[in-house]
Amino acid sequence: MVNEEAVFFSRVLTELTLSFHIIYATIGVGIPLMIMIAQWVGIKKQDEHYILLARRWTRGYVITVAVGVVTGTAIGLQLSLLWPSFMELAGNIIALPLFMETFAFFFEAIFLGIYLYTWERFENQKKHLLLLIPVAIGASFSAVFITIVNAFMNAPQGFDLVKGQVVNVSPIVAMFNPAMPTKVAHVLGTAYMTAAFVLASIAAFRLLKGSNHIYHKKALHLTMKLGLVFSIATAIIGDFSGKYLAKYQPEKLAAAEWHFETHEGAPLILYGVLDNGEVEYALKIPFALSILAHSNPNSEVIGLDQFRKDEVPPLYIHYLFDTMVTIGMWMTLLSCVYLIGVWKKWSLVSSNWFRWLVVLGGPLSILAIEAGWWLDEVGRQPWILRGIMKTKDAATTADGVDLMLVLFSGLYLILGIASVVVLARMFKKNTVEQELSDRASEGRVT
Repeated sequence: MVNEEAVFFSRVLTELTLSFHIIYATIGVGIPLMIMIAQWVGIKKQDEHYILLARRWTRGYVITVAVGVVTGTAIGLQLSLLWPSFMELAGNIIALPLFMETFAFFFEAIFLGIYLYTWERFENQKKHLLLLIPVAIGASFSAVFITIVNAFMNAPQGFDLVKGQVVNVSPIVAMFNPAMPTKVAHVLGTAYMTAAFVLASIAAFRLLKGSNHIYHKKALHLTMKLGLVFSIATAIIGDFSGKYLAKYQPEKLAAAEWHFETHEGAPLILYGVLDNGEVEYALKIPFALSILAHSNPNSEVIGLDQFRKDEVPPLYIHYLFDTMVTIGMWMTLLSCVYLIGVWKKWSLVSSNWFRWLVVLGGPLSILAIEAGWWLDEVGRQPWILRGIMKTKDAATTADGVDLMLVLFSGLYLILGIASVVVLARMFKKNTVEQELSDRASEGRVT
């Protein structure tokens, strides 16, 4: 028997946990690559500023990893407590990627510890740089394996269901499902992009606060350049994601685009409002949805008229799609203008108002990540395991989930405030200028 209250609070608590965790998880995936690139550039150019970039980013990264461990553990706990029917059905199938995700994390953590505490042990910095390779690989593959679990929920395969029992389980087939390639690529691309823009926003903020040190200018230039590269990559991957949805999850694409009737030459709808089932005040790009779905402006795109009403995702996911796409396009444009401005020596890229736009880009990129995950999860509704198990049938029937929601909300509030305070104090007490001066006095800066 379905406990509607338990279903509601289970969904809210899971959404809260994922929304909080995704911030630290995204940073945890993207930052190691940024650290590795900064140290590699520093070695190549023999530039102590880039070496210091890698060093300081690593210190901050360790704090986010610690918080990510707590929230990641909470997700594992909540899967078992809040969604027991789902885990009973799918637990044996997705156990392998869940185990591999844990292994990847420990692989990353071991080498991160060695890297962090051996800064002064290597005369040849290239050897020290090699320690970052397993850190970056572990961080990325941790995301790969957990995303495979999510992909399986969208495109379940690798098993047979006979009289409600799971038989003929093939974990490898389940892992390499149709949703896996685009989802994994999109998660990695957006993580790298977001990490770059978050670091760029920090550098721009320091410049705005009066620290005109060349260190911050180099940090800004490097991260904006990387942000542009990964934002373009994310846009390309997004095109492939649209084609996946058109073939395997057409109801999600139709709901996200407010595409109500199946027809050829479908336009892409951005923004707007729904008024009695009619789209008003929207920006319509002719043929763009057909191009996104099938690379053909005259192709037919399946609409919501082909699905039962109780299996249509909530239509508000359209706004989540708009948010994600708009921020992605804006950050691509902003980073492009910055790099062209640096090349052409435009004064605007050094102006305060432009730097404030860069500062705003960090939180906006995080918001885009949140919107993307909400779009993915809400867009799969009413299914927890698409076509097999509905969300309401997977949730716990026990009472007390509302109390769990209050307790975990308090935990996340404490963790969020504590991580911000610790990071702020860590870098406020140990400024770039002071650290460079100390290293110069030790003979480590030429």
